[in-house]
Amino acid sequence: QVRLVESGGGLVQAGGSLGLSCAASGSIFSINAMGWYRQAPDKQRELVATITRGGTTNYADSMKGRFTISRDNAKNTVYLQMNSLKPEDTAVYYCYAEVYESRRFNNYWGQGTQVTVSS
Repeated sequence: QVRLVESGGGLVQAGGSLGLSCAASGSIFSINAMGWYRQAPDKQRELVATITRGGTTNYADSMKGRFTISRDNAKNTVYLQMNSLKPEDTAVYYCYAEVYESRRFNNYWGQGTQVTVSS
């Protein structure tokens, strides 16, 4: 089993910045895609950004130009730098990883980290 542990969440004022990180550990042969999703109360979980092992990124439209996803393959870690934060960015942010293990890819999720943006 693979574990994903997020860190870096907290409280920030609107217009401020916050950086998240997520480290994967366990029986990992390799990791393909990694990413971030978020879920606000009473809302569905939604895509924030994804990044392939080779560095190709994909962002939800509302995050383009404000958020930056990156990764360190040697550390099995994905990052999310969030700038120009808005109150509507308030949510629990979940880390995602597509992990190759036992001769197949499996999807894993972290427990989430709370990001709160005050107005």
